[in-house]
Amino acid sequence: MELSIVNLSKTYENGVRALDNVSLTIPAGMFGLLGPNGAGKSTLMRTLATLQEVDSGRAMLGDVNILKQKEVVRHLLGYLPQEFGVYPRTSVQDMLSHIALLKGITKARERRHVVESMLQRCNLYESRKKVLTSLSGGMRQRVMIAAALITRPALLIADEPTTALDVTVQAQILELIRKMQRDLGTAVIFITHDIGIVSGFCDRVLVMYAGRIVESATTSRTFYEPKHPYNQALQKSIPALHEKGETLHTIPGSPPDLSKPISGCPFAPRCEFAQEKCVTSTIALKEIADGHFSACLRIQLKEIDLTPGDLPENALARKVN
Repeated sequence: MELSIVNLSKTYENGVRALDNVSLTIPAGMFGLLGPNGAGKSTLMRTLATLQEVDSGRAMLGDVNILKQKEVVRHLLGYLPQEFGVYPRTSVQDMLSHIALLKGITKARERRHVVESMLQRCNLYESRKKVLTSLSGGMRQRVMIAAALITRPALLIADEPTTALDVTVQAQILELIRKMQRDLGTAVIFITHDIGIVSGFCDRVLVMYAGRIVESATTSRTFYEPKHPYNQALQKSIPALHEKGETLHTIPGSPPDLSKPISGCPFAPRCEFAQEKCVTSTIALKEIADGHFSACLRIQLKEIDLTPGDLPENALARKVN
C-alpha cells in the first residue's frame, strides 16, 4: 500500500514554516530521510504519525487520509520512537497484549495469536515473561519493534531506532527491521543522522532542506549521482564517500530563516549554480530520470546555463585526515 503525501504544510506559532507544500509517494520498502537540523524531518514524521496537526494537505494510505481518519490509523501505522519508555515494569508478553488491545484487537484469542506470532518473529519468545527493565538495550528495542508492527501496518516510522546501541546490536536490529519489512510488505521511513545506516539498509533516500523534499532517488543514485546542488554539496562533505587525502567541502552560508517567506529554491543563496530564475520561479519536485526526482530548476530546464559561477567567499575546504 503506497503512502501518497500531497501538499503538506505546517507553520508553527513562532512563524517557522517547517513543512512547505511537501508532496511525494512512498511505496513499500526502506526509506532514509536525510537533511540538516531544522529541515523539517521530525515535523514530517510526527505529522505522519498523527502526533501533531498540519495546516493543510493530506497523507493517503490507500483511500484513507491518515491525518483525518485517526480511528483507522492504529491499524495502518506503526511508530518506533527514539527512546524506550513504555510500561517498563510489565512483562514483554503482557505489554504486547496491551498494545494489541489499544490498537483494536479486542478478541482475546486473536490477540494471543498475534502476540505469539510477533514474539516468534522478533526472537522474543524465550523472554516473553521477563520484565522489560530486566532486558538489554537490544532486546528492549526488539520489543518496541514488535509493538510497532503488532497490527502489520502499511507504514512504519522509525525515529533513530538504533541510538545508543553498540555496532553489533545495531546491525541485528536493522536486519530485523529489514526482514520484517520484507515479510509484511511495509513501507519503513528512517530518521537518522547515520549515513552508514542509510547507505547500507535503505532502498531509497529522501533529502529534505528548508521544509521541502529536494531529492528522492535510489540509495545508489543519491550518493553517487546526486542532482540537487544541496545533495551534491552534502555528498562532497561526507568523509566515508572519499579517499584519504581528498578535499572535502563544507557548504557555505547558513540555512534560510524559515520564519520569513522564501521565494524560489531555498538553497539558492548557498548554491554555486544559482541564477535569477532559481529565485523567482516555483520549483516543484519532478521526475528527471526513471525513479529519480529533484527540485532543481537547472536540471528540469535544460536552457538554464549549467556552468557554475564563482563560489561564495565563505566557502571552505578541508582535507580528509
